[in-house]
Amino acid sequence: MPPTTSPTASPPSGRTSKRSSYPSQACADNAAALGAAAPSLRLALPKGRMQQGVLALLAEAGIDVRMSSRGYRPEVSLPGVETKVLKPQNILEMLAQGTRDVGFAGADWVQELGVDVVELLDTGLDAVRLAAAAPASLLEDGRLPRRKLVVASEFENLTTQWIADRGLDADFVRTYGATEVFPPEDADCIVDIAASGDTLRSNNLVIVEELCRSSTRLYASTAAMKDPARAAAIERIVMLVKAALDARKRVMIELNVSTESLESVVGILPCMREATVAPLHRGGGFAVKAAVPRDTLPTLIPEIKARGGSDIVVTGLNLIVA
Repeated sequence: MPPTTSPTASPPSGRTSKRSSYPSQACADNAAALGAAAPSLRLALPKGRMQQGVLALLAEAGIDVRMSSRGYRPEVSLPGVETKVLKPQNILEMLAQGTRDVGFAGADWVQELGVDVVELLDTGLDAVRLAAAAPASLLEDGRLPRRKLVVASEFENLTTQWIADRGLDADFVRTYGATEVFPPEDADCIVDIAASGDTLRSNNLVIVEELCRSSTRLYASTAAMKDPARAAAIERIVMLVKAALDARKRVMIELNVSTESLESVVGILPCMREATVAPLHRGGGFAVKAAVPRDTLPTLIPEIKARGGSDIVVTGLNLIVA
């Protein structure tokens, strides 16, 4: 049988409770309670490819964003928070100007724009590379030829700096999307975002060099972080988002084990601090549970069984707040 400890009891330090029967409502209540005392805060959400991942992450954190089909000012379940949807580039510009307090954008655009913002959290979402790519037929021994080139990109500052650093004889062409279609007729080389590289390959392009790596990150304005009340409200959002990210990486494992095998089993559990141990009814051994990394399960579960563990139950988590 699964452990007999109640899943609704408040866990001691180092433990995380089981998934609620109504996780969305439970998380929403938590988020609302945290936001209730917050001052008016201006949150920016990204338009485009980042949006779906950010909204899903916020929902897991208990922050409900209600989008409309055409509106750029969605409602958010955090009291005192006003939200606007902007392109990531504009989010960073607005943060730098102080007209937005906190928002999501890519690290590549921070480097491109050179804006003064505070990085709060790397979500790891939309992990991409900014890479120079060219048709394979153009390359000489895998390198760009030493002749006059045309390099196209949306990233003007990073690309022109790369051209200068490599000593290339090249003219820069600014693009506004669909950069990968420029070669070979309209450009010799491009600098563009690459995730899997499939888009580049489908356009017969190969990566020449990687300029930087990027992902979706949470940023704040320097002015907001200097305001104690706004900074405190921002840190509450960071706590919830980080808790949702941590919960994606771990699961709750529960099991029963005899007195003789207890220490052997507990000793291999990669828990956050210490495993939770409670005696079973009538001295039938112990119930053990711990939040463990999800990727350890393929080796961990067989090892638990080999050491005398039984009745193993694995459940998902909503939030982990250390």
